[in-house]
Amino acid sequence: MEYLDFELPIKELEDQLDKCQVIGQESDVDVSNTCKQIEKKLEETKKNIYKNLSAWQRVQLSRHPNRPYTMDHVHALCGDTFLELFGDRGFKDDKAMIGGLGKIGGQSFMIVGQQKGYNTKTRQYRNFGMANPEGYRKALRLMKMAEKFGIPVITLVDTPGAYPGLEAEERGQGEAIARNILEMIRLKVPIITVIVGEGASGGALGIGVGDKVYMLENTWYSVISPESCSSILWRSWEYKEQAAEALKLTSFDMKKQKLIDDIIPEPLGGAHYDRDTTFKSVEKYILKGYNELKDLSTAELVAQRMDKYSKMGEFKE
Repeated sequence: MEYLDFELPIKELEDQLDKCQVIGQESDVDVSNTCKQIEKKLEETKKNIYKNLSAWQRVQLSRHPNRPYTMDHVHALCGDTFLELFGDRGFKDDKAMIGGLGKIGGQSFMIVGQQKGYNTKTRQYRNFGMANPEGYRKALRLMKMAEKFGIPVITLVDTPGAYPGLEAEERGQGEAIARNILEMIRLKVPIITVIVGEGASGGALGIGVGDKVYMLENTWYSVISPESCSSILWRSWEYKEQAAEALKLTSFDMKKQKLIDDIIPEPLGGAHYDRDTTFKSVEKYILKGYNELKDLSTAELVAQRMDKYSKMGEFKE
């Protein structure tokens, strides 16, 4: 297990607990009471730390190297029913954007999402979860295919942003994202969006338009990352914590502003501490959202979605 800087008190107690257990196993000394005291203190420390997280600490948790990524969710939710589909039929297949058909609770879904890598080699292969225009065009192709066959769509968002390279701009990055937003607004099947990690800028919005939008508890969703915001306003990354607070990017801030529909709770310590519980929670919310949408007519579905996004950004003094 890797630990973030604010988790170091937990690491110290877990190391103490491990040493205590080893002493008990390798000697005749009864250390059960000592172990229980450490366990109790460990539980209290975890609660104190994770119940009072700052915005920046939640950003750190969303990037935790042990956190489950999109494909982890897909395999847990769909098992061996997932069939990955490739290519945008225009340029090439973008490995940062995955998509395919799978069943959750007996219901078929078209699943689209950004995928990050686990080590240096796979991070390069997945382009760090930053999709090129062909990735967004692949996502749109799959969503339009789902519309044709009446299959609901699930999008799993986890990206530091769309790829900002020159070649991406030359191939129409802005147009591809804008086209996705336009087409998703009027897609004739239910769309359920889950922010499973980072939700940054237009890169997230390119697959983020949904009838139901959920965020896992320790994720963030914003027009810009705290580091980039800090570098623009203060010409330095040193103010990233202050920027994170000001951006109001946590799941609780987004729910308060009515920009998402609900927050999916995570186990104490984050999604990586208990993956199975996290996957079950995500499945529960996806099926709940689908059951609320499945009986709506196409006209009602599209009208409700348009109305939902039209209301965002309204301001009254």
